[in-house]
Amino acid sequence: MICILIADDEPMVRAGVRAVLSTDPAVDVVAEAGDGREAVELVLRHRPHVAVLDIRMPRLGGIEALAEIRRTAPGTGVVMLTTFGEDDYILRALGGGAAGFLVKSGEPEELIAGVHAVADGAAYLSPKVAARVVAHLAAGATGPGAGRRDAARARAEALTPRERDVLALLGGGLSNARIARRLHLAEGTVKAHVSSILARLGVENRAAAAVVAHEAGIVPAGAPPFE
Repeated sequence: MICILIADDEPMVRAGVRAVLSTDPAVDVVAEAGDGREAVELVLRHRPHVAVLDIRMPRLGGIEALAEIRRTAPGTGVVMLTTFGEDDYILRALGGGAAGFLVKSGEPEELIAGVHAVADGAAYLSPKVAARVVAHLAAGATGPGAGRRDAARARAEALTPRERDVLALLGGGLSNARIARRLHLAEGTVKAHVSSILARLGVENRAAAAVVAHEAGIVPAGAPPFE
């Protein structure tokens, strides 16, 4: 059973999210919060597998609540849910340690897929958000972000060959179990590689590492930035 916390300052939105998640028998909504501060408190109390946070909330915004949860309850994965699709929100959320990013105008199936992916240790972006990330990375290849892309390549080159293999598949959104099957490794070995990759790249989580993988150009052709 995947335990979920929902945080949004609009009761109708919380009810809608709960209704969507209730269609999945593998998901249990254990708590709801109306602001970011309450969300952090309830995460510490219930220790859910995944917290679904709105970006803009009173008392403590979603980005700030994300930082508190990553600091105090690192075992809880965070999915950001918002009506806003601006790149700065996406990049701030991913840079702050969010494992997923969904827009409220997306399909209900995306929400269910997102919480399952994050609970499984993978990263997830809704197709709309993924398209914006791809556009951002593509622009960085020739525009002002070209230096960032070169830096990403250098960081990837500093990894061992096996770590680069793992990073490439991680960049395609694969979970540890799927990476293990693809590379014929034990899942525990993949987990150790991922921990080493995060430390050596200096990133918070898999989602941020996946962005580096795409910026470095090591993700197999045709692979989406996240599942």
